[in-house]
Amino acid sequence: MDKITVKNIDINITGTGDDDFISLTDIARAKNPKEPKDVVKNWMRLRSSLEFLGLWETLNNPNFNRVEFDPLLAESGKNSFTMSPTRWINEFNAIGIRTKPTKNGGTFAHRDIALEFASWISAEVKLYIIKEFQRLKIQESEQLEWQGKRLLTKLNYLIHTDTVKKYLVPIELSNEQKSYVYANEADLLNVALFGKTAKQWRDGNSGKKGNIRDYASTIELAILSNLEYLNSMLIPQKSNQQDRLVMLNKEANREKELFNKNNIKPIKRIEKK
Repeated sequence: MDKITVKNIDINITGTGDDDFISLTDIARAKNPKEPKDVVKNWMRLRSSLEFLGLWETLNNPNFNRVEFDPLLAESGKNSFTMSPTRWINEFNAIGIRTKPTKNGGTFAHRDIALEFASWISAEVKLYIIKEFQRLKIQESEQLEWQGKRLLTKLNYLIHTDTVKKYLVPIELSNEQKSYVYANEADLLNVALFGKTAKQWRDGNSGKKGNIRDYASTIELAILSNLEYLNSMLIPQKSNQQDRLVMLNKEANREKELFNKNNIKPIKRIEKK
């Protein structure tokens, strides 16, 4: 579950893409920190709110109980009229609002509805939510790009490993000895690009999970993918490791300079807290 912070209030978001649902309960804390659920109910009993909710369901939900909705709308506005998220969901087959009874739960609504609710709280809250939500979406897009680059390096690593197995690993070696050869060639790439081995990185980052490549930027991952391919081409040519290190390092520096000249923004993986 993601979250954004608006006016020192954490607002939880669940779902992805077109199905983002934002916590109305959290937004309501901007108006009433102690009883946010009452704020949500008060908004839902308004005729203008019900008209918006009904229209949203009509446009997005083929199973919306429109027959029962029209008489309900006529009752809204009366002093005795009440509405709750649970009633809205159960009686009208609504999908734009959800309830979660778990920790960090409460009432969630599709982002369209959540922004309508936020505008009722205040224009300031709505604008802050829009700003932070857009920032979150940009961040998610960047992380998808990072994951794509990381996957590419892993796929190229299979080609690299197969080349090492074919040309550098004698059949008579034990499994432990073979693992050393694979790790040694992987470290050749690490030194060429990052200037350190995997062990040297771990020794300096004992509190981090994963390995040096998990913390590389998209630019570094793109270069690493190219170095894996290049090394796979050099190994069959029987180039010794020292010569290959020099060539790989020169290529890494060339590509870094190229990315830098073209002002390509490096993106790093965001660590989950």
